[in-house]
Amino acid sequence: MKCKICYNESTYIFSSILLNKHNVSYFFCPFCNFLQTEEPYWLEESYNEAINKSDTGIFERNFYYREKTAILIYHFFDKNKKFLEYAGGYGILTRLMRDIGFDFYWSDKYSKNLFGRGFEFNETHSNIELITTFESFEHFNEPIKEIETMLAISDSVFFSTELLPSPIPQPDNWWYYGLDHGQHISFYSIKTLNYLAQKYNLNLYTNKNNFHLLTKNDIKEKYFIKLLCSKNKLFEKIKHKMESKTMNDYYYITEEILRK
Repeated sequence: MKCKICYNESTYIFSSILLNKHNVSYFFCPFCNFLQTEEPYWLEESYNEAINKSDTGIFERNFYYREKTAILIYHFFDKNKKFLEYAGGYGILTRLMRDIGFDFYWSDKYSKNLFGRGFEFNETHSNIELITTFESFEHFNEPIKEIETMLAISDSVFFSTELLPSPIPQPDNWWYYGLDHGQHISFYSIKTLNYLAQKYNLNLYTNKNNFHLLTKNDIKEKYFIKLLCSKNKLFEKIKHKMESKTMNDYYYITEEILRK
């Protein structure tokens, strides 16, 4: 099977049962250290609901991402520009970021926008300063296509995905395989991310765990990691300095409703 990142030949390493019924093979690429499933014929079943039932951490996770994203933008990007939450699920983060004061927009091909309504991304939104996409890379069946779609919008992508441990764990020994829902089909290593950075002439900054940034910007890596590890007090200072969009968004939405 060809690797979906570098297109070299991948090697079968093990099989596992997904959704309690599908015997699925996993393939590892020795060139870029990317792990992928066989072609995921079960995805329609997996995405019967866009957010799987076992995702009990969805709100806690979005509050956590809000803090890290606010800190990153405030220190490394132009906070007054527009931002995009790609593969944004229900739009929770879009709403949270707008409540702080960042001009965020939402997009997702598969999920209904429940919380970021009125701020859907479209072709009129140019000059996107930064794309955020959290817990999406592991869902990509065509990762290169998705990455290139994002890079056509912005040259900076801040994302989360758990890195593949070394040695590669067996299916029963790593929760991130997501055997109960079958939505996780792509798994990245540091080597994979370095390959992507070189392929697109970008800088890679990572905490070598779950947060990663691909960008044209030059950033001191130690400063990047230090800020990601910062405590809640720094986030609260940023919130205090920003001007929330909550009420302005309310007036905008109500005016839109009345015009209809």
